[in-house]
Amino acid sequence: MELVDAIILGLVQGITEFLPISSTGHLVIVREWMQVSDVNALAFDAMLHFGTTLAIVIYFWSDIWVLIQAVLRKLGRLPVNEKDLTLFYALVVGTIPAVIFGLLLESYISQFETAVVVAVVLFFASLFFIFAEWRYYLKPPQGTLTIKRGLQVGFFQALALIPGLSRSGTTIAGGMLLGMTRYEASRFSFLLAIPITIAVGSKKLLELIGSHQEVEWLPIWVGVTTATITAFLVIHFFLAFIRRYTLWPFIWYGIILSGFVFYATLVG
Repeated sequence: MELVDAIILGLVQGITEFLPISSTGHLVIVREWMQVSDVNALAFDAMLHFGTTLAIVIYFWSDIWVLIQAVLRKLGRLPVNEKDLTLFYALVVGTIPAVIFGLLLESYISQFETAVVVAVVLFFASLFFIFAEWRYYLKPPQGTLTIKRGLQVGFFQALALIPGLSRSGTTIAGGMLLGMTRYEASRFSFLLAIPITIAVGSKKLLELIGSHQEVEWLPIWVGVTTATITAFLVIHFFLAFIRRYTLWPFIWYGIILSGFVFYATLVG
C-alpha cells in the first residue's frame, strides 16, 4: 500500500466513522474506485479501528474516568451517582446485540460489501433518518437514558453490520426515536462505539496473527495517525453541530451519494 493511499483511507475512516454516513460504506466505495487491494488490508483495517477508538477515548476521557470511578465505588459499596451507573450499565447491555449478531453474521454479510449494495443501503438509511427526524419534530424528546433504552439502542447498533448503514447514524436515530435528545443520543452513540470498535479491531488483529502475514507497518501507522487525528476533530465538530442543527445535511448527502454511486456503477 502506498503512503498516499494510506493517508486517503485514513482520512475517509476518520471523517466517516462518527458521522451518520457509514465509514464501512465509504471505505468500500473508495477502495473500489482507487482499486486498492493490498495483502496488508487486514492489518490496516484492524489498526484503523484502534485509531478511531483512541480518538474517542481521548475525547471522552473525563467521562470514562467518571464511569470507572462509579464502578469502583459500587464494588466498594460506597455512595454512587446513579446517573453514572445507569450510563455504565446501558453501555454494557447496549454492546451485547452487536457482539452476538456480529459473531453470527459477519462472514455472511461481508459478501455484500460492494459499491452497489452500499448505494442502495445508503438510500434506505436516509429514509430511516428522515422518519426519525419527522417523529422527533412531532414528538419532542421527553425521555432520558435508561438501561432499557441502552439495550434498545444496542439493537439499532447491530443493524450497522449491513454495509452502507452507519453505526453512529442508526444509534443516534434510534435514540431519537426512543425519546432522547439529538445530543444525548449522539454522546451515548460515541461512548457505545468504544467497546465494539475495540472488539472489531481485536478480532481482526487475531485474524492477522493467525494468517502469518508479513506486514509493512509504515503505511499502516501513517493511515492510523491520520484517522485518529481526523476522528478526534470530527467528534468535536459533530457534537457542536448536533446541539444546534438536525440530521438533514447528512440525509441529503446520503441520498445524493447513493444516486451518484449507483449511476456511476451502472454506467461504468
